[in-house]
Amino acid sequence: MHPLANLRIVSLAGRLPGPLALSRLVCLGAVATKIEPVEGDALQRACPRWYEVLHRGIEVVVRDLKEASGRARLEDLLASCDLLLTATRPAGLARLGLSWPELHQRHSRLCQVAIVGHKAPNDERAGHDLTYQAECGLLDPPHLPRALIADVAGAHQAVAAALALVLARERGLGSGYAEVALAAAAADFAAPWHNGLTTPEGLLGGALPGYNLYRARDGWVAVAALEPQFWQRLGQAVGCDSPSTEQLAAFFRSGTASEWEAWGRERDVPVAAVRFSATEG
Repeated sequence: MHPLANLRIVSLAGRLPGPLALSRLVCLGAVATKIEPVEGDALQRACPRWYEVLHRGIEVVVRDLKEASGRARLEDLLASCDLLLTATRPAGLARLGLSWPELHQRHSRLCQVAIVGHKAPNDERAGHDLTYQAECGLLDPPHLPRALIADVAGAHQAVAAALALVLARERGLGSGYAEVALAAAAADFAAPWHNGLTTPEGLLGGALPGYNLYRARDGWVAVAALEPQFWQRLGQAVGCDSPSTEQLAAFFRSGTASEWEAWGRERDVPVAAVRFSATEG
């Protein structure tokens, strides 16, 4: 089933959020054309393998939108397009004649999702995933983050925004414009910390023995026995109705991480070996 069959999308959005969002929409059946500048997409240079995965089924057209011929090609595409996806600051789009008011005047059925760094009035402020995470307290210096939280979360928010705009148009509410701010997407991920849920004294930050990390004989295991049935099974294995963090630490130290993962699967208890690279396991 392809719920977005025959929906036509044009994307000008490079790097990670745009291609990831576009790939998800194509997986739902959309027909997509991506216009790339002559120098290509930075994602292709940084991570060519992932770039190829995210661009499967997408027509990539190289055009210089600063040239009249490039803009003419874009206008041809937009004339039969349902959705435009961008990831350029508003001033840059305006210089190309691609501000929402201008687009809406020329293409009344067109919807637009604009991926920006910050919400207005700071939407011209420069930034990237690292600075967005820094601003909302998700970094642990000197370590760089393993996950590009703002970029990935922003991509999925862009998909949701696209679906909402198209649905609204099909219900007779007209075409529309939506902004997705990557800084706000990162802030959503910081909310559990700022609300005390994952702080060291929070229930999911170390206060619960059944939701914690424990050393195994050869590594670490993650234990997430939150629900009563999981906690009961874990307690039965330890030999105590409500084991303490110290008791569980001694219990898990007696086996290897992989052994404990297999043990958890056999007993339907959420236990996973902590992997430190994408190739482990």
